[in-house]
Amino acid sequence: MRIAVIGGGAAGFFAAIAAAETPGTNVVLYEATAHLLAKVKVSGGGRCNVTHACYEPKILVTHYPRGSRELLGPFHRFGPTETFAWFNRRGVELKTEDDGRVFPITDSSETISSCLQDAARRAGVSVKVRCGVNSMLQSSAGFDLNLTTGELEHFDKVLIATGGNKSSAGIQIAQQLGHTIIPAVPSLFTFHIDSVLLKGLEGLAVVKAEAKIKDAKYITQGPILITHWGLSGPAILKLSSLAARELHEIDYKFTLLVNWASSLSLIQIEAALNAQKITHPKRQITTGNPFSLPARLWERLCLHANIGDKVQWAGVSKALLQNLTQLIGSSSFSVTGKSMNKEEFVTCGGVKLSEIDFSTMQSRICPNLYFAGEVLDIDGVTGGFNFQAAWTTGWHGGRAMSESQLT
Repeated sequence: MRIAVIGGGAAGFFAAIAAAETPGTNVVLYEATAHLLAKVKVSGGGRCNVTHACYEPKILVTHYPRGSRELLGPFHRFGPTETFAWFNRRGVELKTEDDGRVFPITDSSETISSCLQDAARRAGVSVKVRCGVNSMLQSSAGFDLNLTTGELEHFDKVLIATGGNKSSAGIQIAQQLGHTIIPAVPSLFTFHIDSVLLKGLEGLAVVKAEAKIKDAKYITQGPILITHWGLSGPAILKLSSLAARELHEIDYKFTLLVNWASSLSLIQIEAALNAQKITHPKRQITTGNPFSLPARLWERLCLHANIGDKVQWAGVSKALLQNLTQLIGSSSFSVTGKSMNKEEFVTCGGVKLSEIDFSTMQSRICPNLYFAGEVLDIDGVTGGFNFQAAWTTGWHGGRAMSESQLT
């Protein structure tokens, strides 16, 4: 059986390996560029965030703004536990950090890239770089692929794993073969904010904060990082993912509300401030805070609440404490745009999920055509979830292609 995998990223390699490890298959992987596993190499700042230590499928799927319902079954069969085992069997030891993110113990993405390429080689996958697919025609006997090299190749089955870029050949081929394409928009990005409250605080991080979009349903919690261009960190990236389509529609211009005291309510924050006033009346307000915030951020919040740096807790008025309460619990920022998260780029959008059988990753519209990875309208929040979706869908698609009979 001749199988073609289009796309040399995480999902493509995983699918090609899974298919080729079944006897009686001839698997060719096509990558249009000269760069294999490009996202793997830049993920996690070059460390490669392989997956997330979330082992209960019902909890795991909550980290996918799009695709959660469809991935539940596949995660029961191949999830983070199986990902650990897959890499361990091939000599790669993984480690779990305190926040649940999983990396190779070497802290190098090259470890994962080399593992995948070695596994593909051992399984007999033929990898073709600088060789894309211009078009694909289906016949009763399979598929004819017109390659960018000018060659014409025939395959019994094809899996598309070209990523979520709207200009990718895989998206165009899927559409030509009858699939509905959900327009792609960015779904993992940071926020541009020009605020005097943040100026000069670049590099500070609040470990437990809450972010929400004003007049919208989306709320996230986690670390927030102050940057030269605005705000970033896991809570911001997760919020961008959850609200990706809505933010795209309003051109990334909206009001962001930040609770620097995490999930504490305004009433609880004010109570904590009043407790400080009673317990430490002679202490200067700016020299310490009950919320474990970075000192410079706390000083800035006090300044913007019109509390001077020499004011003691005993001397602060109720009105000024209310000002400070509002700033701590609901700082308001005008967002004027977005930036990608370093060199990573995740989109929502792609092949419509209802047109895919998620037990096999086979098209419901075009028999013997399969899909895996971000070419589908699936995306996860930051933390290794997108790679897990790639491993899971790639494994299911590769196994199904090689184990099923030709139709």
